[in-house]
Amino acid sequence: MTRITLIDPAEATGPAAAKLAEIKSAFGVVPNMFKAVANSPAALNSMWGAFGALGRGRLPAKLGEQIAVAIADRNACHYCLAAHTVLGRKAGATAEEMTQAQAGRSADPRTAAALAFATAVVEKRAGVEADDVEALRKAGFDDGEIVEILAHVALNLFTNYVNVALDVPLDFPGVKLNRAAA
Repeated sequence: MTRITLIDPAEATGPAAAKLAEIKSAFGVVPNMFKAVANSPAALNSMWGAFGALGRGRLPAKLGEQIAVAIADRNACHYCLAAHTVLGRKAGATAEEMTQAQAGRSADPRTAAALAFATAVVEKRAGVEADDVEALRKAGFDDGEIVEILAHVALNLFTNYVNVALDVPLDFPGVKLNRAAA
């Protein structure tokens, strides 16, 4: 059971109402995570803005979703794992690619490098080594893309923490965690 009120978009007022309407327009519904975050219009604006900015970034949507499931699995975030698995499939990933990404792996060397870096950032609490960054460069990522990978990690940490800490109920088909954080 959620630990916070889920704001009903039909009853929302002010800035939260406008932002929830944008979200409904994008998804066709307002996912529960956004209903929880709508308790703070500033946080909702920040989260939605970050999703939009990264969606217009240089990294492909498929890679962003693969990073999201890898991070969700490490943070035991059932909500984000479920949501981003669906979104990854919509972005063109196969079921197998999403399963592999959840484990931090990919048959594609560039994707594999991005996932290795993203998971290292989480597991080492950002204490990565110069070699970790150099591995991204060897895989063809430039400095802008490296920063964008970090932005994806940061956004996913925020959403994972919201969903886990507030026990936001799933409204996407569940996906089994592979290696949940201890």
